[in-house]
Amino acid sequence: MSRSMPLSSLHVFVEVCKYNSMKKTADILCVTPGAISQQIKNLEDRMAVKLFERSHREISLTSAGKNLMEQLAVSFNNIEAVWEDFESFRTKCARLSVNTTVSFASSWLIPRLTRFQQQWPDIEINLSTSHYSADLRRDGIDVAIRHGLGASAGHYSEKLWTPKIVPIANPALLKNGHRIEAPSDCLHYPLLQDASRSNWKLWLKAHGIEDSRSRRGCSFTDDHLLLGAAIAGQGLALVSDLYARPAIEAGWVIPVLEASSHTEMAYYLVSAHEQADDWKINIFRNWIKTEVSLFFKTSDPSTIIRQLDYACE
Repeated sequence: MSRSMPLSSLHVFVEVCKYNSMKKTADILCVTPGAISQQIKNLEDRMAVKLFERSHREISLTSAGKNLMEQLAVSFNNIEAVWEDFESFRTKCARLSVNTTVSFASSWLIPRLTRFQQQWPDIEINLSTSHYSADLRRDGIDVAIRHGLGASAGHYSEKLWTPKIVPIANPALLKNGHRIEAPSDCLHYPLLQDASRSNWKLWLKAHGIEDSRSRRGCSFTDDHLLLGAAIAGQGLALVSDLYARPAIEAGWVIPVLEASSHTEMAYYLVSAHEQADDWKINIFRNWIKTEVSLFFKTSDPSTIIRQLDYACE
Protein backbone atom coordinates (compact mmCIF):
# COMPACT_ATOMS: atom_id res chain seq x y z
CA MET A 1 0.00 0.00 0.00
CA SER A 2 1.31 3.40 -0.96
CA ARG A 3 2.17 5.65 2.00
CA SER A 4 0.49 8.71 0.48
CA MET A 5 -3.11 9.13 1.61
CA PRO A 6 -5.87 9.05 -1.04
CA LEU A 7 -7.60 12.11 0.44
CA SER A 8 -9.87 12.65 -2.55
CA SER A 9 -11.18 9.07 -2.41
CA LEU A 10 -11.58 9.25 1.38
CA HIS A 11 -13.59 12.44 1.01
CA VAL A 12 -15.81 10.81 -1.61
CA PHE A 13 -16.26 7.80 0.71
CA VAL A 14 -17.40 10.06 3.57
CA GLU A 15 -19.85 11.91 1.32
CA VAL A 16 -21.33 8.65 -0.01
CA CYS A 17 -21.82 7.48 3.61
CA LYS A 18 -23.44 10.77 4.53
CA TYR A 19 -26.02 10.64 1.73
CA ASN A 20 -26.16 6.84 1.40
CA SER A 21 -26.23 7.26 -2.36
CA MET A 22 -23.55 7.42 -5.04
CA LYS A 23 -25.91 9.25 -7.40
CA LYS A 24 -26.76 11.96 -4.87
CA THR A 25 -23.08 12.32 -3.97
CA ALA A 26 -22.25 12.70 -7.64
CA ASP A 27 -24.86 15.44 -8.00
CA ILE A 28 -23.50 17.32 -4.99
CA LEU A 29 -19.87 17.01 -6.09
CA CYS A 30 -20.80 17.83 -9.73
CA VAL A 31 -19.32 14.64 -11.19
CA THR A 32 -20.80 11.53 -12.78
CA PRO A 33 -22.02 8.53 -10.72
CA GLY A 34 -19.44 6.47 -12.61
CA ALA A 35 -16.65 8.72 -11.31
CA ILE A 36 -17.89 8.24 -7.74
CA SER A 37 -18.12 4.48 -8.20
CA GLN A 38 -14.56 4.39 -9.59
CA GLN A 39 -13.23 6.41 -6.61
CA ILE A 40 -14.81 3.93 -4.20
CA LYS A 41 -13.46 0.96 -6.16
CA ASN A 42 -9.97 2.49 -6.18
CA LEU A 43 -10.18 3.00 -2.43
CA GLU A 44 -11.33 -0.58 -1.83
CA ASP A 45 -8.49 -1.87 -4.05
CA ARG A 46 -6.01 0.36 -2.25
CA MET A 47 -7.13 -0.83 1.19
CA ALA A 48 -7.71 -4.43 0.06
CA VAL A 49 -11.06 -4.47 1.84
CA LYS A 50 -14.71 -4.21 0.82
CA LEU A 51 -16.36 -1.04 2.13
CA PHE A 52 -19.88 -1.36 0.70
CA GLU A 53 -22.36 -4.14 0.06
CA ARG A 54 -24.18 -3.49 -3.21
CA SER A 55 -27.62 -4.86 -4.06
CA HIS A 56 -29.71 -3.57 -6.96
CA ARG A 57 -29.61 0.22 -6.50
CA GLU A 58 -28.99 0.19 -2.76
CA ILE A 59 -25.72 0.27 -0.85
CA SER A 60 -24.87 -0.46 2.77
CA LEU A 61 -21.65 -0.28 4.74
CA THR A 62 -19.71 -3.41 5.61
CA SER A 63 -18.25 -3.72 9.12
CA ALA A 64 -14.94 -2.44 7.71
CA GLY A 65 -16.75 0.47 6.07
CA LYS A 66 -18.53 1.37 9.32
CA ASN A 67 -15.25 1.31 11.21
CA LEU A 68 -13.58 3.57 8.63
CA MET A 69 -16.52 5.98 8.55
CA GLU A 70 -16.58 6.34 12.34
CA GLN A 71 -12.92 7.37 12.32
CA LEU A 72 -13.08 9.63 9.28
CA ALA A 73 -16.35 11.51 9.90
CA VAL A 74 -15.09 13.59 12.81
CA SER A 75 -11.82 14.41 11.02
CA PHE A 76 -13.51 15.61 7.83
CA ASN A 77 -16.09 17.61 9.82
CA ASN A 78 -13.20 19.27 11.65
CA ILE A 79 -11.57 20.11 8.31
CA GLU A 80 -14.86 21.58 7.07
CA ALA A 81 -15.20 23.59 10.29
CA VAL A 82 -11.68 24.99 9.88
CA TRP A 83 -12.46 25.92 6.29
CA GLU A 84 -15.75 27.58 7.26
CA ASP A 85 -14.02 29.48 10.08
CA PHE A 86 -11.46 30.74 7.58
CA GLU A 87 -14.22 31.71 5.17
CA SER A 88 -16.03 33.42 8.04
CA PHE A 89 -12.87 35.35 8.89
CA ARG A 90 -12.38 36.31 5.24
CA THR A 91 -16.00 37.34 4.65
CA LYS A 92 -16.71 38.56 8.19
CA CYS A 93 -19.60 36.08 8.32
CA ALA A 94 -20.09 33.00 10.53
CA ARG A 95 -22.37 30.01 10.04
CA LEU A 96 -24.22 28.03 12.69
CA SER A 97 -25.73 24.65 11.83
CA VAL A 98 -28.95 23.96 13.77
CA ASN A 99 -30.96 20.73 13.67
CA THR A 100 -34.41 20.02 15.08
CA THR A 101 -37.69 18.34 14.13
CA VAL A 102 -39.93 19.59 11.32
CA SER A 103 -42.76 20.34 13.75
CA PHE A 104 -40.63 22.40 16.15
CA ALA A 105 -38.90 24.24 13.32
CA SER A 106 -42.13 25.24 11.56
CA SER A 107 -44.27 25.90 14.65
CA TRP A 108 -41.82 27.70 16.94
CA LEU A 109 -38.29 28.30 15.69
CA ILE A 110 -38.71 29.69 12.16
CA PRO A 111 -41.22 32.43 13.15
CA ARG A 112 -38.62 33.72 15.65
CA LEU A 113 -35.46 33.49 13.55
CA THR A 114 -36.07 36.93 12.07
CA ARG A 115 -35.27 38.43 15.45
CA PHE A 116 -32.03 36.43 15.65
CA GLN A 117 -31.00 37.61 12.20
CA GLN A 118 -31.76 41.21 13.16
CA GLN A 119 -29.63 40.94 16.30
CA TRP A 120 -26.81 38.93 14.75
CA PRO A 121 -26.70 39.71 10.99
CA ASP A 122 -23.18 38.27 10.66
CA ILE A 123 -24.26 34.78 11.79
CA GLU A 124 -25.97 32.70 9.12
CA ILE A 125 -28.22 29.88 10.35
CA ASN A 126 -28.12 26.60 8.43
CA LEU A 127 -31.33 24.90 9.59
CA SER A 128 -31.93 21.19 8.97
CA THR A 129 -34.58 18.81 10.26
CA SER A 130 -34.65 15.13 11.14
CA HIS A 131 -37.13 12.85 12.89
CA TYR A 132 -34.48 11.23 15.07
CA SER A 133 -31.58 12.62 17.06
CA ALA A 134 -28.80 13.55 14.68
CA ASP A 135 -25.17 12.56 15.20
CA LEU A 136 -23.76 16.04 15.72
CA ARG A 137 -20.14 15.13 15.02
CA ARG A 138 -20.82 12.92 12.01
CA ASP A 139 -23.34 15.31 10.42
CA GLY A 140 -21.41 18.50 11.13
CA ILE A 141 -24.19 19.99 13.28
CA ASP A 142 -23.31 22.67 15.84
CA VAL A 143 -26.44 22.53 17.95
CA ALA A 144 -29.68 20.54 18.09
CA ILE A 145 -33.03 21.22 19.75
CA ARG A 146 -34.70 18.02 20.90
CA HIS A 147 -37.69 16.89 22.96
CA GLY A 148 -36.60 14.04 25.19
CA LEU A 149 -34.91 13.06 28.44
CA GLY A 150 -31.78 15.14 27.81
CA ALA A 151 -29.11 12.58 28.67
CA SER A 152 -26.81 11.85 25.73
CA ALA A 153 -23.29 10.42 25.97
CA GLY A 154 -20.59 12.80 24.75
CA HIS A 155 -22.97 15.75 24.50
CA TYR A 156 -23.78 18.80 26.58
CA SER A 157 -27.53 19.27 27.14
CA GLU A 158 -29.28 22.28 28.63
CA LYS A 159 -32.99 22.23 29.40
CA LEU A 160 -34.96 24.98 27.67
CA TRP A 161 -38.41 24.23 29.05
CA THR A 162 -40.75 21.43 30.04
CA PRO A 163 -43.85 21.81 27.87
CA LYS A 164 -47.34 21.15 29.09
CA ILE A 165 -48.74 18.00 27.54
CA VAL A 166 -52.39 17.73 26.59
CA PRO A 167 -54.44 14.75 25.37
CA ILE A 168 -56.62 15.82 22.44
CA ALA A 169 -59.22 14.26 20.16
CA ASN A 170 -61.73 15.06 17.45
CA PRO A 171 -65.07 15.74 19.20
CA ALA A 172 -66.81 13.23 16.90
CA LEU A 173 -64.64 10.41 18.27
CA LEU A 174 -65.83 11.13 21.81
CA LYS A 175 -69.51 11.67 21.04
CA ASN A 176 -70.71 8.14 21.78
CA GLY A 177 -67.63 6.81 23.52
CA HIS A 178 -66.50 6.25 27.08
CA ARG A 179 -66.60 9.42 29.17
CA ILE A 180 -63.11 10.67 30.04
CA GLU A 181 -62.81 11.86 33.62
CA ALA A 182 -59.30 10.66 34.49
CA PRO A 183 -56.07 9.71 32.64
CA SER A 184 -56.93 5.99 32.88
CA ASP A 185 -60.09 6.61 30.82
CA CYS A 186 -57.90 7.42 27.79
CA LEU A 187 -57.10 3.70 27.54
CA HIS A 188 -60.64 3.08 26.27
CA TYR A 189 -59.70 4.80 23.00
CA PRO A 190 -57.07 4.14 20.30
CA LEU A 191 -53.85 5.87 21.36
CA LEU A 192 -51.85 7.64 18.67
CA GLN A 193 -48.16 7.10 19.43
CA ASP A 194 -44.99 9.11 18.89
CA ALA A 195 -42.13 7.37 17.04
CA SER A 196 -40.57 6.01 20.25
CA ARG A 197 -43.95 4.91 21.67
CA SER A 198 -42.90 6.45 24.98
CA ASN A 199 -45.08 9.56 25.43
CA TRP A 200 -48.27 7.82 26.53
CA LYS A 201 -46.36 5.36 28.70
CA LEU A 202 -44.45 8.12 30.52
CA TRP A 203 -47.52 10.36 30.84
CA LEU A 204 -49.69 7.58 32.28
CA LYS A 205 -46.87 6.44 34.56
CA ALA A 206 -46.60 9.99 35.92
CA HIS A 207 -50.28 9.67 36.86
CA GLY A 208 -49.65 6.33 38.63
CA ILE A 209 -50.86 4.12 35.77
CA GLU A 210 -48.82 1.29 34.24
CA ASP A 211 -50.63 -0.61 31.51
CA SER A 212 -49.36 -2.55 28.48
CA ARG A 213 -51.98 -0.80 26.34
CA SER A 214 -50.05 2.46 26.73
CA ARG A 215 -47.66 1.44 23.91
CA ARG A 216 -50.30 0.21 21.45
CA GLY A 217 -51.59 2.07 18.44
CA CYS A 218 -50.33 3.63 15.21
CA SER A 219 -47.10 5.62 15.55
CA PHE A 220 -45.98 8.77 13.75
CA THR A 221 -42.49 10.20 13.24
CA ASP A 222 -43.52 13.85 13.59
CA ASP A 223 -45.91 15.74 15.87
CA HIS A 224 -47.61 17.39 12.89
CA LEU A 225 -48.50 13.93 11.56
CA LEU A 226 -49.70 12.91 15.02
CA LEU A 227 -51.87 16.01 15.22
CA GLY A 228 -53.25 15.33 11.74
CA ALA A 229 -54.29 11.82 12.76
CA ALA A 230 -56.09 13.21 15.82
CA ILE A 231 -57.90 15.79 13.66
CA ALA A 232 -58.97 12.92 11.36
CA GLY A 233 -60.54 11.17 14.36
CA GLN A 234 -58.20 8.19 14.41
CA GLY A 235 -57.61 8.28 18.17
CA LEU A 236 -56.33 10.30 21.12
CA ALA A 237 -53.05 12.17 20.65
CA LEU A 238 -50.77 13.34 23.44
CA VAL A 239 -48.99 16.46 22.21
CA SER A 240 -47.28 19.57 23.46
CA ASP A 241 -49.57 22.54 24.03
CA LEU A 242 -47.28 24.34 21.57
CA TYR A 243 -48.64 22.20 18.71
CA ALA A 244 -52.16 21.65 20.07
CA ARG A 245 -53.16 25.31 20.55
CA PRO A 246 -53.83 26.27 16.87
CA ALA A 247 -55.93 23.14 16.26
CA ILE A 248 -57.91 23.70 19.46
CA GLU A 249 -58.54 27.36 18.61
CA ALA A 250 -59.76 26.28 15.15
CA GLY A 251 -62.17 23.77 16.72
CA TRP A 252 -60.64 20.76 14.96
CA VAL A 253 -59.80 19.00 18.22
CA ILE A 254 -60.59 19.50 21.90
CA PRO A 255 -58.55 18.79 25.05
CA VAL A 256 -60.07 15.79 26.83
CA LEU A 257 -58.18 16.58 30.05
CA GLU A 258 -56.36 19.69 31.20
CA ALA A 259 -52.77 20.23 30.07
CA SER A 260 -50.14 19.23 32.61
CA SER A 261 -46.37 19.10 33.03
CA HIS A 262 -46.41 15.62 34.55
CA THR A 263 -43.69 14.19 32.30
CA GLU A 264 -39.95 13.63 32.32
CA MET A 265 -39.70 14.89 28.74
CA ALA A 266 -38.47 18.42 28.01
CA TYR A 267 -36.97 20.52 25.23
CA TYR A 268 -33.17 20.53 25.34
CA LEU A 269 -30.45 22.43 23.55
CA VAL A 270 -27.73 19.91 22.68
CA SER A 271 -24.15 20.37 21.49
CA ALA A 272 -21.00 18.28 21.46
CA HIS A 273 -19.00 18.62 24.70
CA GLU A 274 -15.96 20.00 22.91
CA GLN A 275 -18.09 22.72 21.24
CA ALA A 276 -20.24 23.69 24.22
CA ASP A 277 -18.34 26.97 24.75
CA ASP A 278 -18.12 27.92 21.06
CA TRP A 279 -18.95 31.62 20.75
CA LYS A 280 -21.62 31.09 18.08
CA ILE A 281 -23.35 28.42 20.18
CA ASN A 282 -23.23 30.65 23.27
CA ILE A 283 -24.88 33.47 21.32
CA PHE A 284 -27.60 31.14 20.02
CA ARG A 285 -28.09 29.59 23.49
CA ASN A 286 -28.59 32.98 25.14
CA TRP A 287 -30.90 34.12 22.34
CA ILE A 288 -33.16 31.07 22.46
CA LYS A 289 -33.39 31.21 26.27
CA THR A 290 -34.55 34.81 25.94
CA GLU A 291 -37.11 33.75 23.33
CA VAL A 292 -38.41 30.99 25.62
CA SER A 293 -38.90 33.53 28.43
CA LEU A 294 -40.73 35.84 26.02
CA PHE A 295 -42.88 32.94 24.82
CA PHE A 296 -44.09 32.21 28.36
CA LYS A 297 -44.83 35.87 29.02
CA THR A 298 -46.95 36.26 25.90
CA SER A 299 -48.60 32.84 25.49
CA ASP A 300 -52.25 32.47 26.48
CA PRO A 301 -52.91 29.28 28.47
CA SER A 302 -56.70 29.73 28.40
CA THR A 303 -57.08 27.75 25.15
CA ILE A 304 -55.64 24.59 26.73
CA ILE A 305 -58.43 24.11 29.24
CA ARG A 306 -60.73 21.13 29.01
CA GLN A 307 -64.06 22.21 27.62
CA LEU A 308 -66.38 20.41 30.04
CA ASP A 309 -69.61 21.32 28.30
CA TYR A 310 -69.07 19.01 25.35
CA ALA A 311 -65.65 17.34 25.54
CA CYS A 312 -66.76 13.95 26.73
CA GLU A 313 -70.52 13.79 26.44
